[in-house]
Amino acid sequence: MKPRANRRTVLKSAAGAAGSLLLSAIPSPAATRTQKHLRIGYLPITDASPLLIAHANGYFADEGLRAEQPIMIRSWSTLSESFLTGKFDVTHMLLPIPIWLRFKNKAPVKILAWDHTNGSAITVRGGTGIDGFADLGGRQIAVPYWYSMHNIILQMGIRRAGLTPVIQPSSAPLGPDKVNLFILSPPEMPAALAGRKIDGFIVAEPFNALAEMKINAKIMRFTGDIWKNHPCCVVVMLERYLRDDPVFTQKVVNAIVEAQHWITHNPERAAAILSKEGRQYLPVPKKVLLRVFGKYDLETYGPGNHPAAIRHPEWRARRIAFQPYPYPSATRFITRAMSETVMEGNHDFLKRLDPEYVARTIVDDRFVRKALRTKGDNEFFPLDYGDPWRREEIIRFNREQGIV
Repeated sequence: MKPRANRRTVLKSAAGAAGSLLLSAIPSPAATRTQKHLRIGYLPITDASPLLIAHANGYFADEGLRAEQPIMIRSWSTLSESFLTGKFDVTHMLLPIPIWLRFKNKAPVKILAWDHTNGSAITVRGGTGIDGFADLGGRQIAVPYWYSMHNIILQMGIRRAGLTPVIQPSSAPLGPDKVNLFILSPPEMPAALAGRKIDGFIVAEPFNALAEMKINAKIMRFTGDIWKNHPCCVVVMLERYLRDDPVFTQKVVNAIVEAQHWITHNPERAAAILSKEGRQYLPVPKKVLLRVFGKYDLETYGPGNHPAAIRHPEWRARRIAFQPYPYPSATRFITRAMSETVMEGNHDFLKRLDPEYVARTIVDDRFVRKALRTKGDNEFFPLDYGDPWRREEIIRFNREQGIV
Protein backbone atom coordinates (compact mmCIF):
# COMPACT_ATOMS: atom_id res chain seq x y z
CA MET A 1 0.00 0.00 0.00
CA LYS A 2 1.56 3.29 -1.14
CA PRO A 3 1.31 6.72 0.49
CA ARG A 4 -0.91 9.19 -1.32
CA ALA A 5 1.90 11.61 -2.04
CA ASN A 6 5.67 11.73 -2.32
CA ARG A 7 7.57 12.22 0.93
CA ARG A 8 9.61 15.37 1.64
CA THR A 9 11.39 16.00 4.88
CA VAL A 10 10.32 19.23 6.57
CA LEU A 11 11.05 18.63 10.24
CA LYS A 12 13.21 16.49 12.48
CA SER A 13 11.82 14.04 15.01
CA ALA A 14 12.25 15.44 18.51
CA ALA A 15 12.79 11.92 19.74
CA GLY A 16 16.01 11.64 17.78
CA ALA A 17 14.62 8.40 16.38
CA ALA A 18 14.57 7.23 12.79
CA GLY A 19 12.64 9.08 10.16
CA SER A 20 11.03 12.49 9.87
CA LEU A 21 7.45 13.70 9.94
CA LEU A 22 6.53 14.90 6.52
CA LEU A 23 3.89 17.54 6.91
CA SER A 24 4.11 18.80 3.36
CA ALA A 25 2.99 15.41 2.08
CA ILE A 26 -0.37 15.45 3.89
CA PRO A 27 -3.02 14.90 1.21
CA SER A 28 -5.27 17.83 0.38
CA PRO A 29 -8.87 17.66 1.59
CA ALA A 30 -11.14 15.45 -0.44
CA ALA A 31 -14.56 16.43 -1.63
CA THR A 32 -17.31 16.05 0.96
CA ARG A 33 -18.54 12.47 0.88
CA THR A 34 -18.98 9.42 3.06
CA GLN A 35 -15.78 7.40 2.78
CA LYS A 36 -16.19 3.61 2.94
CA HIS A 37 -12.57 2.48 2.90
CA LEU A 38 -10.59 2.40 6.16
CA ARG A 39 -6.85 1.93 6.71
CA ILE A 40 -5.47 1.31 10.20
CA GLY A 41 -1.91 1.48 11.53
CA TYR A 42 -0.74 0.34 14.94
CA LEU A 43 2.18 -0.58 17.16
CA PRO A 44 2.28 -4.19 18.47
CA ILE A 45 1.06 -3.25 21.94
CA THR A 46 -2.20 -3.94 23.73
CA ASP A 47 -2.98 -0.21 23.56
CA ALA A 48 -4.14 -0.93 20.01
CA SER A 49 -6.64 -3.58 21.10
CA PRO A 50 -9.83 -1.56 20.37
CA LEU A 51 -8.74 -0.85 16.79
CA LEU A 52 -7.77 -4.49 16.26
CA ILE A 53 -10.84 -6.03 17.87
CA ALA A 54 -13.11 -3.64 15.96
CA HIS A 55 -11.52 -5.09 12.82
CA ALA A 56 -11.55 -8.72 13.97
CA ASN A 57 -15.13 -8.70 15.26
CA GLY A 58 -16.50 -6.87 12.23
CA TYR A 59 -17.57 -3.70 14.05
CA PHE A 60 -16.18 -1.52 11.27
CA ALA A 61 -18.05 -3.67 8.77
CA ASP A 62 -21.23 -3.29 10.83
CA GLU A 63 -20.87 0.45 10.31
CA GLY A 64 -20.59 -0.04 6.55
CA LEU A 65 -16.81 0.43 6.39
CA ARG A 66 -14.42 -1.76 4.41
CA ALA A 67 -11.48 -2.00 6.78
CA GLU A 68 -8.22 -3.32 5.39
CA GLN A 69 -6.03 -5.61 7.46
CA PRO A 70 -4.37 -3.35 10.05
CA ILE A 71 -0.67 -2.72 9.41
CA MET A 72 1.80 -3.22 12.25
CA ILE A 73 4.55 -0.60 12.66
CA ARG A 74 7.58 -1.02 14.92
CA SER A 75 8.27 2.51 16.22
CA TRP A 76 6.36 5.64 17.18
CA SER A 77 8.32 7.82 14.77
CA THR A 78 7.46 5.60 11.81
CA LEU A 79 3.81 5.32 12.83
CA SER A 80 3.51 9.10 13.18
CA GLU A 81 5.16 9.67 9.81
CA SER A 82 2.96 7.11 8.08
CA PHE A 83 -0.16 8.63 9.60
CA LEU A 84 0.73 12.19 8.62
CA THR A 85 1.56 11.23 5.05
CA GLY A 86 -1.85 9.64 4.56
CA LYS A 87 -0.96 5.96 4.76
CA PHE A 88 -3.49 5.44 7.55
CA ASP A 89 -6.89 6.98 8.20
CA VAL A 90 -6.91 6.21 11.92
CA THR A 91 -4.33 5.11 14.44
CA HIS A 92 -3.47 5.24 18.12
CA MET A 93 -0.80 7.52 19.58
CA LEU A 94 0.71 8.14 22.99
CA LEU A 95 -1.28 11.12 24.26
CA PRO A 96 1.58 13.66 24.31
CA ILE A 97 2.52 12.91 20.69
CA PRO A 98 -0.53 14.68 19.17
CA ILE A 99 0.17 17.71 21.36
CA TRP A 100 3.73 17.86 20.00
CA LEU A 101 2.57 17.33 16.42
CA ARG A 102 -0.13 19.97 16.53
CA PHE A 103 1.42 22.74 18.59
CA LYS A 104 5.06 22.47 17.56
CA ASN A 105 4.80 21.12 14.02
CA LYS A 106 1.36 22.51 13.12
CA ALA A 107 0.07 19.13 12.01
CA PRO A 108 -3.75 18.99 11.77
CA VAL A 109 -4.18 16.15 14.28
CA LYS A 110 -7.28 15.63 16.40
CA ILE A 111 -7.88 13.35 19.39
CA LEU A 112 -11.30 11.72 19.13
CA ALA A 113 -11.27 9.31 22.07
CA TRP A 114 -9.09 7.49 24.55
CA ASP A 115 -8.04 4.08 23.32
CA HIS A 116 -7.52 2.55 26.77
CA THR A 117 -6.49 3.31 30.36
CA ASN A 118 -3.57 2.00 32.43
CA GLY A 119 -1.86 -0.85 30.54
CA SER A 120 1.77 0.06 31.27
CA ALA A 121 4.39 -0.67 33.91
CA ILE A 122 7.96 -0.11 35.04
CA THR A 123 9.82 -3.41 34.65
CA VAL A 124 13.27 -4.19 36.05
CA ARG A 125 15.71 -7.05 35.63
CA GLY A 126 15.36 -9.76 38.25
CA GLY A 127 18.05 -9.86 40.92
CA THR A 128 18.87 -6.15 40.74
CA GLY A 129 17.34 -5.34 44.11
CA ILE A 130 15.26 -2.55 42.62
CA ASP A 131 12.10 -2.19 44.71
CA GLY A 132 11.16 1.41 43.96
CA PHE A 133 12.15 4.73 42.45
CA ALA A 134 14.81 5.36 45.09
CA ASP A 135 16.68 2.30 43.81
CA LEU A 136 16.98 3.62 40.25
CA GLY A 137 20.02 5.81 41.01
CA GLY A 138 22.94 4.97 38.72
CA ARG A 139 20.69 2.89 36.44
CA GLN A 140 19.97 2.84 32.71
CA ILE A 141 16.22 2.98 32.02
CA ALA A 142 14.54 2.88 28.60
CA VAL A 143 11.39 4.81 27.65
CA PRO A 144 9.35 4.30 24.46
CA TYR A 145 9.29 7.96 23.41
CA TRP A 146 10.15 11.34 24.90
CA TYR A 147 6.59 12.51 24.30
CA SER A 148 4.92 9.80 26.36
CA MET A 149 3.01 9.38 29.58
CA HIS A 150 5.77 6.89 30.45
CA ASN A 151 8.48 9.54 30.38
CA ILE A 152 6.35 11.93 32.44
CA ILE A 153 5.45 9.45 35.20
CA LEU A 154 8.94 7.94 35.35
CA GLN A 155 10.58 11.33 35.80
CA MET A 156 8.04 12.43 38.40
CA GLY A 157 8.88 9.33 40.44
CA ILE A 158 12.62 9.80 39.99
CA ARG A 159 12.47 13.38 41.24
CA ARG A 160 10.26 12.49 44.20
CA ALA A 161 12.93 9.99 45.22
CA GLY A 162 15.53 12.78 45.24
CA LEU A 163 17.23 11.61 42.04
CA THR A 164 17.92 13.47 38.80
CA PRO A 165 16.86 12.21 35.35
CA VAL A 166 19.54 12.75 32.69
CA ILE A 167 20.06 11.95 29.01
CA GLN A 168 23.61 10.93 28.14
CA PRO A 169 25.48 8.13 26.30
CA SER A 170 25.15 4.85 28.19
CA SER A 171 28.96 4.56 28.20
CA ALA A 172 29.40 7.86 30.10
CA PRO A 173 29.99 7.77 33.88
CA LEU A 174 26.72 7.92 35.79
CA GLY A 175 26.56 9.13 39.38
CA PRO A 176 24.50 7.30 42.01
CA ASP A 177 22.08 10.22 42.21
CA LYS A 178 21.27 10.19 38.49
CA VAL A 179 19.10 8.00 36.27
CA ASN A 180 19.99 7.81 32.58
CA LEU A 181 17.07 7.72 30.15
CA PHE A 182 17.01 6.90 26.46
CA ILE A 183 14.60 5.87 23.73
CA LEU A 184 14.09 2.23 22.79
CA SER A 185 11.24 0.86 20.69
CA PRO A 186 8.89 -1.32 22.76
CA PRO A 187 9.63 -4.63 20.96
CA GLU A 188 13.37 -4.22 21.67
CA MET A 189 13.05 -3.67 25.40
CA PRO A 190 12.83 -7.25 26.77
CA ALA A 191 15.88 -8.35 24.75
CA ALA A 192 17.87 -5.32 25.92
CA LEU A 193 16.95 -6.15 29.51
CA ALA A 194 17.92 -9.79 29.09
CA GLY A 195 21.23 -8.74 27.52
CA ARG A 196 21.97 -6.42 30.48
CA LYS A 197 22.14 -3.38 28.22
CA ILE A 198 19.54 -1.71 30.43
CA ASP A 199 18.42 -2.12 34.04
CA GLY A 200 14.76 -1.53 33.38
CA PHE A 201 12.14 -0.01 31.13
CA ILE A 202 8.75 1.62 31.26
CA VAL A 203 6.41 0.64 28.46
CA ALA A 204 2.98 -0.56 27.43
CA GLU A 205 1.93 -4.19 27.57
CA PRO A 206 2.50 -6.91 26.50
CA PHE A 207 6.25 -6.32 26.90
CA ASN A 208 6.11 -6.14 30.70
CA ALA A 209 4.28 -9.46 30.88
CA LEU A 210 6.58 -10.93 28.25
CA ALA A 211 9.66 -9.96 30.28
CA GLU A 212 8.09 -11.40 33.42
CA MET A 213 7.40 -14.74 31.79
CA LYS A 214 10.44 -15.12 29.56
CA ILE A 215 13.38 -13.62 31.46
CA ASN A 216 12.18 -13.53 35.09
CA ALA A 217 11.91 -9.73 35.13
CA LYS A 218 9.94 -7.98 37.87
CA ILE A 219 7.20 -5.36 37.69
CA MET A 220 8.41 -2.48 39.88
CA ARG A 221 5.16 -0.49 39.59
CA PHE A 222 2.08 -0.53 37.46
CA THR A 223 1.53 2.97 36.10
CA GLY A 224 -2.20 2.65 36.79
CA ASP A 225 -1.28 2.25 40.46
CA ILE A 226 0.44 5.66 40.35
CA TRP A 227 -2.00 7.63 38.20
CA LYS A 228 -5.49 6.26 38.63
CA ASN A 229 -7.05 5.10 35.35
CA HIS A 230 -4.68 7.25 33.33
CA PRO A 231 -4.82 7.59 29.55
CA CYS A 232 -1.94 6.27 27.50
CA CYS A 233 -2.86 5.91 23.84
CA VAL A 234 -5.60 7.93 22.18
CA VAL A 235 -7.50 7.55 18.91
CA VAL A 236 -6.39 10.13 16.36
CA MET A 237 -7.44 11.20 12.88
CA LEU A 238 -6.52 14.14 10.68
CA GLU A 239 -8.79 17.15 11.07
CA ARG A 240 -9.94 16.99 7.47
CA TYR A 241 -11.93 13.81 8.19
CA LEU A 242 -13.88 15.52 10.96
CA ARG A 243 -14.57 18.54 8.77
CA ASP A 244 -15.18 16.93 5.37
CA ASP A 245 -16.56 13.52 6.29
CA PRO A 246 -18.18 13.56 9.74
CA VAL A 247 -20.33 10.54 8.91
CA PHE A 248 -17.23 8.45 8.21
CA THR A 249 -15.58 9.76 11.38
CA GLN A 250 -18.64 8.87 13.46
CA LYS A 251 -18.70 5.34 12.08
CA VAL A 252 -15.04 4.83 12.98
CA VAL A 253 -15.61 6.02 16.56
CA ASN A 254 -18.79 3.95 16.93
CA ALA A 255 -16.89 0.77 16.05
CA ILE A 256 -14.01 1.54 18.43
CA VAL A 257 -16.37 2.25 21.34
CA GLU A 258 -18.17 -1.03 20.65
CA ALA A 259 -14.84 -2.86 20.66
CA GLN A 260 -13.80 -1.30 23.97
CA HIS A 261 -17.02 -2.48 25.57
CA TRP A 262 -16.61 -6.00 24.16
CA ILE A 263 -13.00 -6.33 25.36
CA THR A 264 -14.02 -5.18 28.86
CA HIS A 265 -16.49 -8.05 29.09
CA ASN A 266 -14.51 -10.63 27.11
CA PRO A 267 -10.82 -10.22 28.07
CA GLU A 268 -9.87 -13.88 27.57
CA ARG A 269 -11.48 -14.02 24.14
CA ALA A 270 -9.74 -10.77 23.22
CA ALA A 271 -6.39 -12.29 24.25
CA ALA A 272 -7.03 -15.32 22.05
CA ILE A 273 -7.96 -13.21 19.01
CA LEU A 274 -4.96 -10.87 19.31
CA SER A 275 -2.39 -13.63 19.94
CA LYS A 276 -0.01 -15.53 17.69
CA GLU A 277 -2.30 -18.54 17.97
CA GLY A 278 -5.28 -16.41 16.95
CA ARG A 279 -5.48 -13.67 14.33
CA GLN A 280 -1.81 -12.76 14.88
CA TYR A 281 -2.35 -9.04 15.39
CA LEU A 282 0.25 -9.11 18.18
CA PRO A 283 3.46 -11.20 17.93
CA VAL A 284 3.10 -12.81 21.36
CA PRO A 285 1.55 -16.03 22.69
CA LYS A 286 -1.94 -16.18 24.12
CA LYS A 287 -0.60 -17.01 27.60
CA VAL A 288 1.25 -13.68 27.69
CA LEU A 289 -1.85 -11.73 26.69
CA LEU A 290 -3.94 -13.59 29.26
CA ARG A 291 -1.54 -12.25 31.87
CA VAL A 292 -1.99 -8.73 30.53
CA PHE A 293 -5.78 -8.90 30.50
CA GLY A 294 -6.25 -10.79 33.76
CA LYS A 295 -3.20 -10.92 36.07
CA TYR A 296 -3.43 -8.10 38.63
CA ASP A 297 -3.60 -9.71 42.07
CA LEU A 298 -2.27 -8.71 45.46
CA GLU A 299 -0.74 -12.12 46.10
CA THR A 300 1.67 -11.57 43.20
CA TYR A 301 2.02 -7.79 43.14
CA GLY A 302 0.72 -6.38 46.42
CA PRO A 303 2.34 -5.32 49.72
CA GLY A 304 4.88 -7.81 51.02
CA ASN A 305 6.27 -8.51 47.57
CA HIS A 306 9.60 -7.14 46.41
CA PRO A 307 8.90 -5.06 44.43
CA ALA A 308 5.34 -4.22 45.45
CA ALA A 309 3.84 -3.20 42.11
CA ILE A 310 0.35 -2.54 43.55
CA ARG A 311 0.16 -0.12 46.48
CA HIS A 312 -3.38 1.18 46.01
CA PRO A 313 -5.71 -1.84 45.90
CA GLU A 314 -8.58 0.41 47.01
CA TRP A 315 -8.61 1.86 43.48
CA ARG A 316 -9.89 -1.47 42.15
CA ALA A 317 -7.91 -0.81 38.99
CA ARG A 318 -7.26 -3.21 36.16
CA ARG A 319 -3.89 -3.96 34.64
CA ILE A 320 -5.38 -2.62 31.41
CA ALA A 321 -8.85 -1.16 31.00
CA PHE A 322 -10.92 0.42 28.26
CA GLN A 323 -13.12 3.50 28.22
CA PRO A 324 -13.29 6.08 25.43
CA TYR A 325 -14.12 9.47 26.91
CA PRO A 326 -11.14 11.91 26.62
CA TYR A 327 -11.25 13.74 29.95
CA PRO A 328 -9.93 17.31 29.53
CA SER A 329 -8.37 17.20 33.00
CA ALA A 330 -5.89 14.57 31.82
CA THR A 331 -4.94 16.58 28.73
CA ARG A 332 -4.38 19.64 30.90
CA PHE A 333 -2.21 17.69 33.34
CA ILE A 334 -0.08 16.15 30.60
CA THR A 335 0.44 19.55 28.96
CA ARG A 336 1.69 21.02 32.24
CA ALA A 337 3.81 18.00 33.14
CA MET A 338 5.56 17.83 29.76
CA SER A 339 7.02 21.31 30.25
CA GLU A 340 8.84 19.99 33.34
CA THR A 341 10.03 16.75 31.73
CA VAL A 342 13.55 16.18 30.42
CA MET A 343 13.68 15.17 26.74
CA GLU A 344 15.85 15.56 23.68
CA GLY A 345 15.14 18.18 21.05
CA ASN A 346 13.84 21.72 21.28
CA HIS A 347 10.67 21.67 23.35
CA ASP A 348 10.51 25.32 24.44
CA PHE A 349 7.06 25.51 22.83
CA LEU A 350 5.68 23.50 25.77
CA LYS A 351 6.35 26.33 28.20
CA ARG A 352 4.22 28.66 26.09
CA LEU A 353 1.20 26.37 25.95
CA ASP A 354 -1.95 27.12 27.92
CA PRO A 355 -3.25 23.71 29.13
CA GLU A 356 -6.86 24.85 28.91
CA TYR A 357 -6.39 25.99 25.32
CA VAL A 358 -4.67 22.72 24.41
CA ALA A 359 -7.51 20.64 25.83
CA ARG A 360 -10.10 22.68 23.93
CA THR A 361 -8.20 22.70 20.67
CA ILE A 362 -6.76 19.24 20.18
CA VAL A 363 -9.67 17.16 21.47
CA ASP A 364 -13.02 16.81 19.70
CA ASP A 365 -15.37 14.75 21.86
CA ARG A 366 -18.53 15.20 19.77
CA PHE A 367 -18.21 11.82 18.10
CA VAL A 368 -17.49 9.81 21.24
CA ARG A 369 -20.31 11.56 23.10
CA LYS A 370 -22.71 10.61 20.33
CA ALA A 371 -21.43 7.03 20.29
CA LEU A 372 -21.88 6.75 24.05
CA ARG A 373 -25.36 8.29 23.97
CA THR A 374 -26.52 5.49 21.72
CA LYS A 375 -25.19 3.02 24.31
CA GLY A 376 -26.67 4.58 27.44
CA ASP A 377 -23.88 6.97 28.37
CA ASN A 378 -22.18 6.09 31.64
CA GLU A 379 -24.06 2.81 31.97
CA PHE A 380 -22.06 1.45 29.02
CA PHE A 381 -18.74 2.18 30.78
CA PRO A 382 -19.40 2.37 34.55
CA LEU A 383 -16.84 4.70 36.13
CA ASP A 384 -16.08 5.94 39.63
CA TYR A 385 -17.18 9.49 38.83
CA GLY A 386 -20.49 11.16 39.55
CA ASP A 387 -20.35 13.13 36.31
CA PRO A 388 -19.34 10.91 33.36
CA TRP A 389 -17.87 13.93 31.54
CA ARG A 390 -15.69 15.34 34.33
CA ARG A 391 -13.11 13.98 36.75
CA GLU A 392 -10.09 14.90 38.86
CA GLU A 393 -6.71 13.33 38.09
CA ILE A 394 -5.46 11.33 41.06
CA ILE A 395 -1.70 10.75 41.21
CA ARG A 396 -0.28 8.97 44.23
CA PHE A 397 3.17 7.42 44.30
CA ASN A 398 2.89 5.97 47.79
CA ARG A 399 0.17 6.75 50.31
CA GLU A 400 0.11 10.51 49.93
CA GLN A 401 -2.76 11.93 47.96
CA GLY A 402 -2.31 14.06 44.89
CA ILE A 403 -5.18 15.57 42.93
CA VAL A 404 -4.46 17.70 39.87
